[in-house]
Formats: sequence, C-alpha cells, structure tokens
Amino acid sequence: MKIAVLTGAGISQESGLKTFRDENGLWEGHDVMEVASPFGWSKNKKLVLEFYNQRRRQLLTVKPNKAHLAITTLQKDHEVIIITQNVDDLHERSGSTNVIHLHGELLKARSSYDESLVYEWKDDICLGDVCKHNTQIRPHIVWFGEDVPLMNIAIQEVKNADIIMVVGTSMQVYPAASLIHYRKPNVPIYFIDPKPNIRQNELNNLHIIAEKATIGVPIAVQQLLAN
Repeated sequence: MKIAVLTGAGISQESGLKTFRDENGLWEGHDVMEVASPFGWSKNKKLVLEFYNQRRRQLLTVKPNKAHLAITTLQKDHEVIIITQNVDDLHERSGSTNVIHLHGELLKARSSYDESLVYEWKDDICLGDVCKHNTQIRPHIVWFGEDVPLMNIAIQEVKNADIIMVVGTSMQVYPAASLIHYRKPNVPIYFIDPKPNIRQNELNNLHIIAEKATIGVPIAVQQLLAN
C-alpha cells in the first residue's frame, strides 16, 4: 500500500522545537512579514538571517521523537511518502527516505539570484555569504507570498495514496490544507491531534486519534501494520 503522511509543527514540537505560531516561539516580538516574507528580506536582511540562524542552531540540538521513529517502521511493508510543512530534518534523521518539504529546509541555503542554486548549510548564514553570482545567500524557505514549488508533486502523491495520516497539523493553513481533498474516494484518513478541530462527520472514513503525536502515531502505525 501507499501511505501519505502529512505532518506539521506539532510532531516536531515534541522534540523540543518551538512552533512557528507559538506565543513563546522564536519570532515573538516580530511581525510575520518582518522575518518570513520577501518584503521583510528586502527591508532587513540581517534580521531575517538572525531569525533563521536561531532556529537552525536550535534544530541541531534536538532529536527525532517516537512519532518520527514510528512512521519509519511503516517503510518495512509499505511505500511511505511524507509531505511535511516542517522545515526541519527530523524525518530524515529518523530514517524516513521519501520526504517532501513543502515550505523548504532549514539546513539548506539558496541563491537570491538563482533559486536553483541550493546549498547544504548547517552554520549561520551571514551578510556577505554569496553565491557564484556574487548575490547574497538566503534561507531555503518558502516565505509568505511565495509560490510553493512542490505543491503539485504533493497533490499527485495524495491522489495516489491508499491511506492518509495527518499528524501535528490542524490542516488550516493553505495551500497545504487543501491536500486531503485530493484523496481518492473512501481512502481512510488517520487524524492524530490532542485537540482535533475536525468532526467525525466532516470527512468519510475518518479515524480520529485524540492524542499527541508521540502517543497517537504509534497507535495508528500499530493499527495499520495489524491490517
């Protein structure tokens, strides 16, 4: 079977990563447009770089959790595609081999001039770090107001899935929130969230597991492997 796993900030939060929209998150005190938009980048590159440098430093101090690891066990018997809104590499570090990062990757940087020039990057990005075109390097992140280049690929993966699992995301932020509407008729959805904002009758063949990711994902995986 092909299983599409849609993940969001909630799964990484349990590894210790602060969430983008948490009141105690790393962008507290900053308007979103100041640190995560082309406008903010053109206005104050130093502020944007430091914001992502802080997030990158924190990412390097945390590890995958039980939810990440449980998802990887599905690879033994099934084709698993992870479609994540997260910019961390915790899925990869847990052993998942097929991951689509809709919103970019924190441990990569790219040219401001040519977006096809992407570099592996674990250190801080500083003013003066330039690509071969002598243009400032920026975080490899999809900012508000920018296109989501992998969206069409993600849509196709959901269309081809036999099972869908949703973990750590309210599925309220578009365009990612639209993905579940591309599933084939009657494909089961496992929705894992401690406070699900979706009702049982909103989608057919919906299985709600009202638990945090580290508890709910192993439950869902056990059910899937048993079947």
